[in-house]
Amino acid sequence: MELVSKLKQRSADGNPIRVGIVGCGQMGSGLAHAINNIDGMRVAAIADVEVERGTTTYAELGRGDATVAEGIAAAEDAIRAGTPVVMPDALHLPQLDGLDAIVEVTGVPDIGARVAYESIMNRKPVIMLNVETDITIGLYLNQLARRMGSVYTVASGDEPGVCKMLYEQARLMGFEVVTLGKGKNNPMDREATPASCAAEAAAKGMNPKMLSAFKDGTKTMVEMAAVSNATGLLPDVPGMHGPKVELDDLAKVFIPEADGGIFSRSGIVDYSTGAIAPGVFAIVRSDDARIRKEMKFITRADGPYYLHFRPYHLCDLETPQSIAEAVLLDEVTVTATAMHSEVVCVAKRDLAVGDRLGGIGGTDWYGVITTYSAARAQRAVPIGIGANAIVRNPIAKGAVITEADVTLDDSSFVYKLRRLQDALSD
Repeated sequence: MELVSKLKQRSADGNPIRVGIVGCGQMGSGLAHAINNIDGMRVAAIADVEVERGTTTYAELGRGDATVAEGIAAAEDAIRAGTPVVMPDALHLPQLDGLDAIVEVTGVPDIGARVAYESIMNRKPVIMLNVETDITIGLYLNQLARRMGSVYTVASGDEPGVCKMLYEQARLMGFEVVTLGKGKNNPMDREATPASCAAEAAAKGMNPKMLSAFKDGTKTMVEMAAVSNATGLLPDVPGMHGPKVELDDLAKVFIPEADGGIFSRSGIVDYSTGAIAPGVFAIVRSDDARIRKEMKFITRADGPYYLHFRPYHLCDLETPQSIAEAVLLDEVTVTATAMHSEVVCVAKRDLAVGDRLGGIGGTDWYGVITTYSAARAQRAVPIGIGANAIVRNPIAKGAVITEADVTLDDSSFVYKLRRLQDALSD
């Protein structure tokens, strides 16, 4: 792909890729630091409702001259002058002519929906470090971007992007992909809340709601649903199996029952609670005698199942590759090509009539992956549109929240796009 040489040429030409970042928390700030060390790419603007996050990040990069701009004209003037810009309104960034790409890093489905849609309508590539939005309306956004001549993609570095890379490599070597998976590094705690995670989150410099979403399993479900919707692989059971399996045994366990494993069939997404994180893996198979002979010589594995393992994913640090591919090559890293899986809301506690549901990582619900067809049949509420729903029937702890149980917030933008996606998919 020669991305580095292309970027060096842009740097030499005085035409770096000018990136706008929406959301400057832990990952947004980390992305800014990564870009700051890449020839041919620069962070031209940051949007965050807490503008001091943006100015602080720029100061860390040696750019204490960043200006806070309330309007588009002032921001455009600053970018032309080479001055870093911080804006409180995320929806201004897609409208800036001085930006070549937008990266969305908030993790909030409704904000992600708005930013992605506005970026596409302004024909700007949009790179999502917001997988929650992708599993909700990524199919529609991908189709819209293609029609508009733009690029919509989930970023490299998060598990979906790295799993998709393993999938592509395996298929291009002639292997059947039996399983795509990841390691989960937090013990499963379905009752985790921001309050229960507060001390650990403070020690790790994390948002307690984000840590809660990791601990209660929602993030793992979201990541593997994104993999499913990009590849067609499915969860074997609702919530996946999630066994504690170590590296040497993955290719013995994450395979069909007929061959001694745990799955009902081939073509599965799942996760391990063994010492696999932060790695991701593919279990692949070949019945071709010549391929198996080569694999025996190269890897000493007998087959027919083989482990392809990447021992890390580097989150925001790998995102610049997706930015470069989107801007320079019009290439997508990973996104939904069909709705194969859904992550649905399951009550974290007993919910009473009149309760207003919070969002991801809160006190009201956690996410569980299931097949899209099963979710539709049950009318289960997708996690991306669960926030601000009002309970109208009592819901027991552990029950799937359905549209019969709640009144959804139909004023949210992500809800409107999801209904449009559903109509186009039916």
